[in-house]
Amino acid sequence: MKVKVISVLEDNYMYLVIEESTRDAIAVDAAVPKRLLEIVRKEDVALRAILTTHHHWDHARGNEELARLCPGLRVYGADERIGALTHKVTHDQELTFGAIRVRCLFTPCHTSGHMCYFMWEDGSPDAPALFSGDTLFVGGCGKFFEGTAEQMYVNLTQILGVLPKETKVFCGHECTVRNLKFALKVEPENETVKKKLAWAKQRDDEDLPTVPSTLQEEFLYNPFLRVTEEPLRKFTGKTDPVEVLRALRTEKDNFKKPKEQPNPQAMLAFDWGLFSPFLEKK
Repeated sequence: MKVKVISVLEDNYMYLVIEESTRDAIAVDAAVPKRLLEIVRKEDVALRAILTTHHHWDHARGNEELARLCPGLRVYGADERIGALTHKVTHDQELTFGAIRVRCLFTPCHTSGHMCYFMWEDGSPDAPALFSGDTLFVGGCGKFFEGTAEQMYVNLTQILGVLPKETKVFCGHECTVRNLKFALKVEPENETVKKKLAWAKQRDDEDLPTVPSTLQEEFLYNPFLRVTEEPLRKFTGKTDPVEVLRALRTEKDNFKKPKEQPNPQAMLAFDWGLFSPFLEKK
């Protein structure tokens, strides 16, 4: 089982999982069809199915076009809002693609129909893989758009958190540096956070992905998986793990974004008055 990490849009990831004996492939969150098909051709594989974590356009918008271009393509997901859906899946349902086995893990909160996908090959020495969409990120978790802190707590502790610790985590977005800056605010003395943040900044500078992490690592620096630890209780002023998680999410939602430097060309254009005719129009 080979996983191709494909960066698309502003900070999204889609994935191509290749069954190496048959050269069949499964896509996860196929947002940009043209880019995906370029990789499919380059790898000389046959795209058989799409696994969609949730219905948001930046994860599912390529489904219809891919279904049109690839007759017989199967599209899996847990939400009727997912475009071109052919197979609606449920919690703990297992799928098989050649030697690749997939367990569907229902994690409602970011959206009410969010599904994560846990993949492995029987008898393989390779670690299993978790495609966590917008539920679990490297160093963070997804926003609670359609759910509650109670749901996310169950997702992180009882569904994803109990998977094998060596599981590789492939998430839906590249937001590791920002997540770890927040983690450092929460736990300023956590040496693992400091080291991971320095590493992530280096990867970012080199335009390289920070995925995958491992579940074992996440428990060391991801504040949303550390809600029973004393520094997290101190930071939030809460003791109940769900309340700690709720307070953390609120703090993260309000976490100040670093100021972006204005575009130099745009500033020159303002200085020269090039935008004035547009700004004066009503």
